[in-house]
Amino acid sequence: MKKSRKSGILSGIGLFCAAAIWGLGFTVVKNSLEYVPPTYMLAFRFTIATVALIIIFRKRLKNINKTTILNGAWIGIFLFTAYLLQTIGCVYTTAGKNAFLTTIYVILVPFLHWIFNRKKPDRYCVIAAFVAIIGVGLLTIGGDISGANMLSAGGLGINIGDLLTLGCGLFFTLQIVYIDKYTEVQDPILLTIVQIAFASILSWIFAPILEGGFPITVFNQAAIAGLFYLGLASTMIAFLLQNVCQKYLRPSTASLIMSTEAVFGIIGSVIFLKEIVDGKMVFGCILILGAIVIEEIKPGSKRFLKWKSKE
Repeated sequence: MKKSRKSGILSGIGLFCAAAIWGLGFTVVKNSLEYVPPTYMLAFRFTIATVALIIIFRKRLKNINKTTILNGAWIGIFLFTAYLLQTIGCVYTTAGKNAFLTTIYVILVPFLHWIFNRKKPDRYCVIAAFVAIIGVGLLTIGGDISGANMLSAGGLGINIGDLLTLGCGLFFTLQIVYIDKYTEVQDPILLTIVQIAFASILSWIFAPILEGGFPITVFNQAAIAGLFYLGLASTMIAFLLQNVCQKYLRPSTASLIMSTEAVFGIIGSVIFLKEIVDGKMVFGCILILGAIVIEEIKPGSKRFLKWKSKE
């Protein structure tokens, strides 16, 4: 039990580090989009990560099997779709809002577990979902981006980038659920390599279709630096941490810790991009975080403190 608890604590720290890397990555994505189209950006970041992982873990690849390839590819589909929606969404909304809206997966995880495991969410999940919806409404209904990028609905001005980012949250939820399922019996490092490699293949297939010809602007110094951060830090290191650490934590606990990426995303967007966060958006963020706390901590419950046992 002591070993399990120690593994849980170390895993929690590891996921927190991954969240920090991802959160600061929102600013890098926003800057890099000035030089590289969204789908090509994904192709480069996933390719850089895949090559690095293969070089580092080349001896481990001899243990790969058909099951690992199929499961990793399945997760890779969710990963690619989530990042495609998130990256395109970042074109039309702010990095800070993109970061916060992505974390809606924290609320969705318990409900998808209900579908897959027939375990009905309790009243705290329902309350958390309701609070989160209000928070998302306050965060997305506004006028930070104008013109053709808005969906005019009674003057509410819901940003198309916000909607795309919310969609990405669903696919991140599926990724979290299936990582938890597959890492029970398979090597998380090999699963990481396969899912990222598959996401890379999908990106190169869809990039010419969605974006057109190869972008020569990628050879800009700032673009190259950004892509290597996204490839090595935000993809290789962060997803290694997620796949390995989530093995020792409940999915809902893991999603809560990973949701702190939104905090780092907001901080990074304000410091580096000089984005303005008004009072309404701040209150929306507080409500979303409050929903996360309600769903996870559960007043009077010690569930959050019970690490997932692998023994």
